[in-house]
Amino acid sequence: MDNGIPMDRFWLATLSLFLLSLSTGCGQSKNDHYQGYVEGEYQQIAAPLAGQLETLSVRRGMRVAAGDPLFILEHVLESAGVAEAEQGVARATSQLTDLTKGKRPSELKALESHLAQAEAAQVLAQKEFDRLEKLVREQSVSQEAHDRAASELVRTAALVDELTANLETAKLGARIDVLETARVEVRAAGERLLQARWKQDQKSRTAPQSGLVFDTYYTPGEFVPAGYPVLSLLSPGQIKIRFFVPETVVGTLQVGHHLTFTFDGAGKNYDATITYISPQAEYTPPVIYSREARSKLVFMLEARPDPAVALDLHPGQPVDVRLEPRS
Repeated sequence: MDNGIPMDRFWLATLSLFLLSLSTGCGQSKNDHYQGYVEGEYQQIAAPLAGQLETLSVRRGMRVAAGDPLFILEHVLESAGVAEAEQGVARATSQLTDLTKGKRPSELKALESHLAQAEAAQVLAQKEFDRLEKLVREQSVSQEAHDRAASELVRTAALVDELTANLETAKLGARIDVLETARVEVRAAGERLLQARWKQDQKSRTAPQSGLVFDTYYTPGEFVPAGYPVLSLLSPGQIKIRFFVPETVVGTLQVGHHLTFTFDGAGKNYDATITYISPQAEYTPPVIYSREARSKLVFMLEARPDPAVALDLHPGQPVDVRLEPRS
């Protein structure tokens, strides 16, 4: 078509006009009955990562429920990445736990032993100082011996203070800044694990909702590029009725208008609701329309049936539409 109108729409509209004019000419149709067909909006199910198709759990024409497995791509590298990330989380968590606990029990025991020895030495130094203090007053020892005892007492007291401080520090654990660095590493390791699991999850797909597997495009063993659909899914909520009405009728309709439709072999009418009205005439050449030409213009409309009814419909299936009077 020179005006850019798709050929399939052109011939469907042409057929609709032909049937409309034919039925009108035979006196067998009312102005509230129109021809249409069933249309489907397909979900193309793909994975964002490439890989060889390992498992295809469905076949064409099979009905699936939400959450049912659809396909799995090979994921050896992704599984290895998850295992490595889990080990990273374990290492970072263990390091943080060690830092919050301080020294190990054996190291604390060694510090306590050194402190006990220093305290014993301080007691002896105190006794020696006291003894020499008495003797120096009696002038039984030299002042030099007294001074050495005083120096030893000061040294042992300082050693006790030092070891006491070391023991208290060992029980406190790491410094605040070191602990914060360890906590940051734990969070970073957790993020790496989430990323690894996301990549692994992308190699498999489940049905986002119930529906019909309309077609499959790959078989197990074939390589699937990233983003290429492996199958197409048609859910009942994505099935619609498409039909055409003349220009003289479209102005009386609006979204939400109720209609009924039937199809060959149905034996009864089904309900549907108009969800879309084309804003322009379609499938006609750009000419100046006379009153006679305007009566031949058609506008495309779409209506949604109840999902339970949609299970009985098939894309491309012809239907007969009847517009219900406005209440």
